[in-house]
Amino acid sequence: MANELSIAHLVMGAGPVVKTVMVILLGASVASWTIMLRKRRAFAQVAASIEAFERQFWSGQDLEVLYKTAAGGLYPPGSVEGVFIGGYREFRHLYEQQHLPITAALDSAQRGMRAGLAREMEALDDQLPYLATIGSISPYIGLFGTVWGIMSAFQSLGTTGQPTLALVAPAISEALVATAMGLFAAIPAVIAYNRFAAVVDHRAGQYEAFIEDFMSLLQRQAHAFRARSEEQARKACA
Repeated sequence: MANELSIAHLVMGAGPVVKTVMVILLGASVASWTIMLRKRRAFAQVAASIEAFERQFWSGQDLEVLYKTAAGGLYPPGSVEGVFIGGYREFRHLYEQQHLPITAALDSAQRGMRAGLAREMEALDDQLPYLATIGSISPYIGLFGTVWGIMSAFQSLGTTGQPTLALVAPAISEALVATAMGLFAAIPAVIAYNRFAAVVDHRAGQYEAFIEDFMSLLQRQAHAFRARSEEQARKACA
């Protein structure tokens, strides 16, 4: 009895259509777990990168030095370095043009950070739609396999001379495995998607706050930067 009710026995005893559904669901489960492990590792790297960068940023380190360090180094996709690099690159590009007002450089810096924010958020969202898709359609794929298996079981029951529940019960049990596999693939994917989506929303708020803080810092230091640039230009001419 235990052997007949084992998962392996039920899977192997299923019809070809139900087996195909099970293979699809197994592949979806493997894909979702692969994505989950990758995203978990990527988010851990992003968290460590943000912590290290903000520690340097708020330590009072010169922004030019920080920019060269960030631009020349490697950082995981989705980190705040991309936002900082995008904004400061635009700022210094216009700021070095002495005929332009400071407000033009600041506006360009904000646009650069917004563009960098969009790129980093896209990197954080990468592959999350796959988890959402697996979590939403896997139960229906499993249900299709179950319905098909039950239909086949009742069709075969109608051809027997003495139909009994004992004849149809094994086939129904085999068909119900498809629904169980659909839930097995869907539940972890849905939980992981909700968790990762919450992390992405948290990062978005964190990066928005960084943009505001960085813009305030640039506004305070803009005149000092312009004076330093003019001094460097005079020394170069001399």
